[in-house]
Amino acid sequence: MTSFYTSLNGLKNSQTDLSTIAHNIANAETTGYKKSSVEFADIVANGSAANPRLSQGLGATVAGVNQNFGLGAIEQTGRSLDVAIDGDGFFAIRNPESGQVLFTRNGNFQIDGAGALTDFSGKTLQVFEVDATGTVINPGVTIDGMVPTVNGGGAELSSIVIEKNGLINAAYADGTTEPVGRVALATFIAPTGLKAVGSTNWETTGFSGTATFELPGNGRNGQLLSGALEKSNVDLAEEMVGLITAQRNFQANAKAIDTATQFSQTIINLRS
Repeated sequence: MTSFYTSLNGLKNSQTDLSTIAHNIANAETTGYKKSSVEFADIVANGSAANPRLSQGLGATVAGVNQNFGLGAIEQTGRSLDVAIDGDGFFAIRNPESGQVLFTRNGNFQIDGAGALTDFSGKTLQVFEVDATGTVINPGVTIDGMVPTVNGGGAELSSIVIEKNGLINAAYADGTTEPVGRVALATFIAPTGLKAVGSTNWETTGFSGTATFELPGNGRNGQLLSGALEKSNVDLAEEMVGLITAQRNFQANAKAIDTATQFSQTIINLRS
């Protein structure tokens, strides 16, 4: 009977919904995480010559798992290399081994022994090259963010400050300050088409379009908030309500299968 397969599809869909919600809840405290939601579509058995009044439904299917790139809560950390984006832009980070460029909303950066600005996994932050006045030299072209650990006078690096316009200033022990780059932010025509690859990183796809690099504060990029991080945009109360709803849907489909089983058993037990 088709009711078995219809309800089985319902069980699978509810399981997908439960898994997505569980993933959101598990990442409620993950910096830069963006929640997802499942979209469903109905299935109808209807040929070109079929009577529309006799069209039979065959359940539902998963139409897609959509990402929500809404802004998460901003948490003040006071750490100079923690940066949040107050807008739609993404940080670009490059894998030094493969050369692959990924995109993230997690602005928790650090400086390694060579002076490179990296994320926790060693991927290098992409910036625009600047001159001595902090003016961008090659707009649209990004380079690895590097901070000289010693300036021209031989003084050692003492601190780094990232301003809201993306300018990275390096301060040295002799009291001098030098601009070493400006953070490049990426935007996309369709950010929901980005492919999540883990560690709150995304890569471009044909659905998202290519990245457009601009300075913070331009267009819908948003300005930078230094000394802060963007938290996950998961609302636990909302997810718990969705979890209960998905569980009820799963139970209802299981009950429908049980009812269909009883009907089948009744037919099998018929005696002439």
